[in-house]
Amino acid sequence: MPTVDRDGVTLRYDVTGSGPTVVFVNDIGFGAWLWSYQHAAVAGPYEAVVWDLRGTGESDTPAGPYALSTLVADLETVVSAVGSRRVHLVGAGLGGAIALEYARRHDRVASLTLLGTAPGAAVDEDALSALAAPTEDPDALRDSLDLAFGPGVPTAHPETIEQIAEWRSTDDAEPARFRDQQAAWLGADLEDLYEITTPALVMSGTDDAVVDPAATARLAEELPRGEHRRVEGGHLFFLSESGAVSDELLAWLEEHTLEK
Repeated sequence: MPTVDRDGVTLRYDVTGSGPTVVFVNDIGFGAWLWSYQHAAVAGPYEAVVWDLRGTGESDTPAGPYALSTLVADLETVVSAVGSRRVHLVGAGLGGAIALEYARRHDRVASLTLLGTAPGAAVDEDALSALAAPTEDPDALRDSLDLAFGPGVPTAHPETIEQIAEWRSTDDAEPARFRDQQAAWLGADLEDLYEITTPALVMSGTDDAVVDPAATARLAEELPRGEHRRVEGGHLFFLSESGAVSDELLAWLEEHTLEK
């Protein structure tokens, strides 16, 4: 896997496919496995880029806490390494906050897709903390997914939960680094959204226990070119409802690639 260095921190990324560039930005604590379904839909007609936030997976794991500005600078380092003039950003949770702030600071963003994202004040800190688990503890990794999905989803899909727990054991952040990333999200005010004129598709899970869905809807309203979609499911609705979300994403990317 290619890597790039930013101020002594090595960041791991991967590029698949060719065409307009789509960069995925991970949610708090989760590795690049998080995009398994959307990546499969996007790679091919698009150049799909996944990467590990600092503290996660194969990227370096320096002690924090991390600031949102640090993670935004990390994203810029990865985008520059890929070499694309214009990019579409797809971010979930914390990754959506990173993508928004990146779009505020850089004019190379063609579109934003934000999944389960809101300012830090709209995040349930207890529910967020419950997503963290030691990567060497399979039971804890499975149990911590209960709040990530809508009611009944983990019980109805035990094989999928088992697969996700296995991915988490190799790719996710340890609890200490999870807390370092958490500091960046909880401290994200996401103010002056009127400055971000990038087209933005904002999606919320109807049963999101981590981020208030109403706050996600307000985020879309406050963005000058924001559009909101509600999807059945919890915080990781883009996994449990992957087909519907991937269809929305592909239609959005096509619309804003033709716009260029």
